[in-house]
Amino acid sequence: MTTPPKRPLTLRDVSDACGVSEMTVSRVLRKRGDVSEATRNRVLAAAKALGYVPNQIAGSLASQRVNLVAVVIPSLGNMVFPEVLNGINQVLEDTPLQPVVGVTDYLPEKEERVLYEMLSWRPSGVIIAGLEHSEATRAMLRNAGIPVVEIMDTDGKPVDAMVGISHRRAGREMAQAILREGYERIGFMGTKMPLDHRARKRFEGFTEGLAKAGVEIEDRAFYSGGSALAKGREMTQEMLERSPDLDFLYYSNDMIGAGGLLHLIDQGIDIPGQIGLAGFNNVELLQGLPRQLATMDACRNEIGQAAARIILNQTQPDPDPEMQTQITLTPTLSLGDTLRRRRQG
Repeated sequence: MTTPPKRPLTLRDVSDACGVSEMTVSRVLRKRGDVSEATRNRVLAAAKALGYVPNQIAGSLASQRVNLVAVVIPSLGNMVFPEVLNGINQVLEDTPLQPVVGVTDYLPEKEERVLYEMLSWRPSGVIIAGLEHSEATRAMLRNAGIPVVEIMDTDGKPVDAMVGISHRRAGREMAQAILREGYERIGFMGTKMPLDHRARKRFEGFTEGLAKAGVEIEDRAFYSGGSALAKGREMTQEMLERSPDLDFLYYSNDMIGAGGLLHLIDQGIDIPGQIGLAGFNNVELLQGLPRQLATMDACRNEIGQAAARIILNQTQPDPDPEMQTQITLTPTLSLGDTLRRRRQG
């Protein structure tokens, strides 16, 4: 079976959907000419429902495409995403395609605005973080008429292609590793879950893994904003004051985990004998810490490379039909110096 070629939406599609002429649709979307408020609202509602994005370069290029790849990510402050961008750039570096970046701050409404503006310039492809989007964003992705790769996560159904890891599986595997080492009284610290779906899924997988062994998280804390290192120190201190019997602390990312590690070292607490620690992401910057934090590699560079290769293949005159477009990578667990290894008898 062959997949029918993608076709971007046109003014005619919007016109048919709302029952007005193409010229009226054009006037509304270009904010020109006299159009009644009722008609304007009907056109805008139809365009949003369809996922139609005006073509900013119509008539200027015969191909109606520019050699840009729109890359939409939640943050540049988080060290995770620059590594993804590096992987994308490594693949596209010697090609005509050029990545351009939009940042959403984990906000669905901002993701809509960023994607809308980027698609209006008719890029050759889209790489976008995550699988959870607003209906308007999903409509734009479905009807863009170009290859779309959703990255970082495979726990869900993509619009088109996807490359990432299963965060639920990552959480379950960390829970199993902690339990294997004999820890039982576990605290969790992480980011505000509604804004970070991948962190939420790891937390869900982690609690599922514990529950299978009859273990529950005894304390938990969540933060938003501020320095992750400072928050890690602060939350660790507060949690251990509340729950002094905890013997393991699991952090949703390495940065707050590093803050917790530094606090425990300052307090002279035996790590990992008295308390074990683990984070997530395997951030290279933290390899100079006094102790190597147990963590899990999220395959960031590899995700960027694989996504870029999918875009590159699908923009060729004769794309390879055998290239895999839904890829789940396997992260590697590192026990470091903070997850106690059982002694062999």
